[in-house]
Amino acid sequence: MRLRYWLAWLIPVLPAGVIFAQGVAGGPAPAAPAAEQVDEEANLFAAPTRLDRIGRIVAPVMINGQGPFRFIIDTGASHSTLSPALAAKLGLKISADSLIEVNGITGTAQVPAVRVQKLQAGDLQIENTDFPVVWAPLMAGADGILGAAGLTQQRLTVDFEHNRVVISRAGRRTIPSGYMRLRAQRVTGGLITVTALVGGVRVRAVIDTGSERSLGNLALQDALSHRRFAAVSRTTKVYGATSDVVPGDAQRAPTIAIDDMRIADVTLVFGDFHIFKVWNMEDKPALIIGMDVLGTVQSLGIDFQHADLFINGSRTIGTDSDPVHSFVTSRPR
Repeated sequence: MRLRYWLAWLIPVLPAGVIFAQGVAGGPAPAAPAAEQVDEEANLFAAPTRLDRIGRIVAPVMINGQGPFRFIIDTGASHSTLSPALAAKLGLKISADSLIEVNGITGTAQVPAVRVQKLQAGDLQIENTDFPVVWAPLMAGADGILGAAGLTQQRLTVDFEHNRVVISRAGRRTIPSGYMRLRAQRVTGGLITVTALVGGVRVRAVIDTGSERSLGNLALQDALSHRRFAAVSRTTKVYGATSDVVPGDAQRAPTIAIDDMRIADVTLVFGDFHIFKVWNMEDKPALIIGMDVLGTVQSLGIDFQHADLFINGSRTIGTDSDPVHSFVTSRPR
């Protein structure tokens, strides 16, 4: 049996040799929390996201009643995965007969699967499901990927200021106090997308917490060059969930506008990335918004049931020489 999943992981290696493979650029992955640190409400937590660091969003997840284990929350992945080490630790038998086709940023691969009786994270429960067994550099220090694009009735709230993440039932459609709602759409596979303007170019943008860096397709790069926004580029290599490596051009992008939110000083990585073909976003300008941008807000919320995106506040992250700024130009609504 062959199933087909997609995992939108992105790990660019820039010319200076900085490898974003630990989840927090330039630093080791944070230590796993002890079981007693998970409170009674099964709240989740975020890896530190400081002014000069971009952190992964990590959740304590129970597998078959054991754990908690560290899973990266990835809104660009349609399904969850386990690492080979976790599958072995849980004594799960890898079935060579159940191969799953995994589509990543850079290519595709056939990987084995294991049957999980129950996965639980906050209010999310998944039962009797086959999970791909995958390891990629992005997973260093983590036990798996929680594919948030597969959520349907939940709300994900990430508080970067207090390193707190909660998965809860969405309930009725409301705007949290102090948040701004950005118009979003849910497309095939559960992706949450927004319409953005990049240098005046209309773009479909995927909200992807599994990508440490933001990247654009070749159609966006071409559209910007015609508007004389072509910037000095740096050659980079991009690694994804598979063994394929794709070259890319890292360029400083014009200001990105999403409704009343503005994001400046963003370096996008442009390339012919496989995942845009999988998502049918190859021919028109498209963008993946990663943690380098998402981490510039104080809090982020995604209501998967109603396809709503919420933000609260803004800040500057990155380094002094390569900052990323976000700012909001109107009151929350």
